Amino acid sequence: MKRVVVTGAGTINSLGHSVPATLVAMREGKCGIGDLEFRDVDRLSIKIGGQVRGFEAEGRFNRQQISLYDRFTQFTLTAAKEAIDQSGLEFGGELAAKSGVVLGTAGGGVSTWDDNYRSVYEDGKNRVHPFVVPKLMNNAAASHVSMQHNLKGPSFTVSTACASSNHAMAQAFQMVRTGLAPAMVTGGSESMLCFGGVKAWEGLRVMSKDACRPFSANRNGMVQGEGAGIFVFEEYEHAHGRGADILCEVIGFAMSSDAADIVMPSKHGAARAIFGAMKDAGINPEEVGYINAHGTGTAANDKTECAAVADVFGQHADKLMMSSTKSMHGHLIGGTGAVELLSCIMALRDGVIAPTIGYQEPDPECAIDVVPNEARDAKVEVALSNAFAFGGLNAVLALRSV
Repeated sequence: MKRVVVTGAGTINSLGHSVPATLVAMREGKCGIGDLEFRDVDRLSIKIGGQVRGFEAEGRFNRQQISLYDRFTQFTLTAAKEAIDQSGLEFGGELAAKSGVVLGTAGGGVSTWDDNYRSVYEDGKNRVHPFVVPKLMNNAAASHVSMQHNLKGPSFTVSTACASSNHAMAQAFQMVRTGLAPAMVTGGSESMLCFGGVKAWEGLRVMSKDACRPFSANRNGMVQGEGAGIFVFEEYEHAHGRGADILCEVIGFAMSSDAADIVMPSKHGAARAIFGAMKDAGINPEEVGYINAHGTGTAANDKTECAAVADVFGQHADKLMMSSTKSMHGHLIGGTGAVELLSCIMALRDGVIAPTIGYQEPDPECAIDVVPNEARDAKVEVALSNAFAFGGLNAVLALRSV
């Protein structure tokens, strides 16, 4: 088995249009959640979200590209460029032939679906743009990243609801670890913040109308976000040999299925994924200093996640720090695990633990140190990143500082 390291990171989300801007916002405990701005928002009962502001596609892509790129693809390409530029890799020859792209998204081109349903059903048009299908398909972003950066190796998209990014990154990690690819571009993206996307989530009755307050006793639901997080996973010797700046090492992963309920989480499934990631990484509970929680702000998720962590870590759970950055950028659904991985890198590389903002009242069922409201300086050697999805699909990544 080969060692796998992260040599590039890129993002765009409601906290910032780059990794440095996002990390500054996380350190300062800023909130990227605000009033939604799009057509027919007045018809929604949920009017807040972690919307990306100030992003103009016209300044980044030409007219032909915009006709092919849904908003989730635009976010992906923006973040991928930042990540690949930081890595310093140029994909050509054998490196290009073996390196690929594995990305996660839950909905794919939701804005394209929404716009074209309107066109056909509301406006009565009988024709849509010929590129609607290649624009809305879930693999569009992965395909365009592969084409733009000459990545000719294994490339595909994973769609497992809120665990999509973690599942995708786990697959990329495994490909590099086993020697199938020297480098992989991985992560995820989502852009569901349009009328149809939010209206669908309203039906679940799990959304907050005012704020995302994970682990706080008065939490009242999740808040959607949008954006992308993209990384370059690279074989350690390859990265070391070319003098790359290594951000952290990916050391393990695990996936599990609750096999229980389509929407209600199970602490047993979550616990098996957490324990499995540590076992795969060859680490003990005492070595883990920080967990980026799934932490959606719903009553069911937060207490279930805390119970799972308590079961796995036992007495060491009292010494853990576990925060939810969804309180700041919202829940990016299929892209959320990728953006949240940045907080793990910040903890390992910079010694800064991102806070859980909006925390107001202790919950006895969430008795773990959730780093409330303010970032914290702390030395961390090992971090975990949790993702627990509708459908009972769980994926946990383990990372180490270098």
